[in-house]
Amino acid sequence: MAKRVTKKKKKPAYSKETFFNWYEVALRVRRFEERALVEYGKQNIRGFCHVYIGQEAIAAALTTAIRPEDAIVTAYRQHGIALARGLTSRECMAELFGKYTGCVKGKGGSMHFFSKQHRYFGGNGIVGAQIPIGTGIAFAEKYKGTDNICVCMFGDGAARQGALYESFNMAMNWKVPVLYIVENNGYAMGTSVSRTSNIHDIHQVGEAFGMPHKDVDGMDTIKVHEAIAEAVEHIRSGKGPYFLEIKTYRYKGHSVSDPAKYRTRDELNSYRDRDPIKQLERIIIDNKIGTTDEIKAVKAKIKEEIEDSVKFALESPLPPTEELWTDNYVQEDYPFIKD
Repeated sequence: MAKRVTKKKKKPAYSKETFFNWYEVALRVRRFEERALVEYGKQNIRGFCHVYIGQEAIAAALTTAIRPEDAIVTAYRQHGIALARGLTSRECMAELFGKYTGCVKGKGGSMHFFSKQHRYFGGNGIVGAQIPIGTGIAFAEKYKGTDNICVCMFGDGAARQGALYESFNMAMNWKVPVLYIVENNGYAMGTSVSRTSNIHDIHQVGEAFGMPHKDVDGMDTIKVHEAIAEAVEHIRSGKGPYFLEIKTYRYKGHSVSDPAKYRTRDELNSYRDRDPIKQLERIIIDNKIGTTDEIKAVKAKIKEEIEDSVKFALESPLPPTEELWTDNYVQEDYPFIKD
């Protein structure tokens, strides 16, 4: 009688430090965004507010797949990417509150975070505006002779903008070091991709320009990390742009004013079953990478951090009146221009 062979489950090929980094970043984003919604309800946050709940795997994966020297530019659903990039919960929450201690002195609000220090170029409120901006940032890196790249992120709605096609054409023609990422969460505001495009797999748009492209499960942090890392290796080798479609999902509406009645509860629950944070927890515990006590410690740390960020924002001052006139223009001295 033949002896039955039981295959051992393959252990994930990443360190404990990496898994806990992913978990902490993803949880920080989730708890920050949940608290932002609470504070919006209290009218401590006003104006537009688009949260990243459900899409945390992308933010977490970016921390390990690219370098600090690389640039990132994205759209208005951007608090999570800013936090992953290294902006603090304090300065991000204060910015949402419109306070002077915010990352852009309370002048940008939810859609316009920015940090030169962290090579984070926003946060752009105009749909698709960041696509040519990201292409230009990448061109600057090529011009300066660095091996840095620019990660240019946008939503499935922005993928319909004409600026995308112009940017793709120039980027491929000049072999610009840019990674285009479409975060396809299924809905451009309240309209599904299937109703706005004949091509439902958006990454196929890259085919028209000879641009390498692929899609990836955006609810799985490991898969997102590996896809981005593969694309980045291609770009740094001098072969030009790469286009990734990360298929993700937002649990909340387009913004705080959207009740999201255009989708079913079953659809929402099908994605919650693949929640990126719960997936990371299962991998860590099931593979004995860490303990439940260590998971609880991270949760306690993040809870304290978010509470502190709200307290900091509440106690911070509003921008002084004279700040109305600052940061509007930059004074440059050009030796070849004479008065």
